[in-house]
Amino acid sequence: MNRMVRTGEVQDVARFEAMSREDCIDEWRRTMGGQSLKYVSVQFMRSALAYEAQIKAYGGHSNAVRRALKTALKAEQRSSEAGGRQKPALQSSLRPGTHLVREWNGRTYQIEVLDDGFQMDGKRYRSLSAIARKITGAHWSGPRFFGLG
Repeated sequence: MNRMVRTGEVQDVARFEAMSREDCIDEWRRTMGGQSLKYVSVQFMRSALAYEAQIKAYGGHSNAVRRALKTALKAEQRSSEAGGRQKPALQSSLRPGTHLVREWNGRTYQIEVLDDGFQMDGKRYRSLSAIARKITGAHWSGPRFFGLG
């Protein structure tokens, strides 16, 4: 759908960036319902609220995309139920140049995927697990820490 963006719609989405945590919580409850947002970051709420505003303005995913997502979800569920999770190797599934973002204890970390590893704050790492350990000080599965596995 090719549609001209009205100035008001852009302002509606942009207004979320200036919202305080309390304003985000109020808007979240008005828009999406629910009670407790104790562990949800402000940036996540802002992004989700902006996404919901975009859906209202432009509509959601096409029927074809919804079907493809449902098919992929069912295939993943069947694979998990069968006990075998057949996923591609992480390094080959992430393209160089991809950026991973993770908020931890109030700080946002951005990781860039390289041909032969990862980079954070100008330093190269061989694995996401090494980066997760650097960020948290504890042993983590790097893909799990970054929401990839």
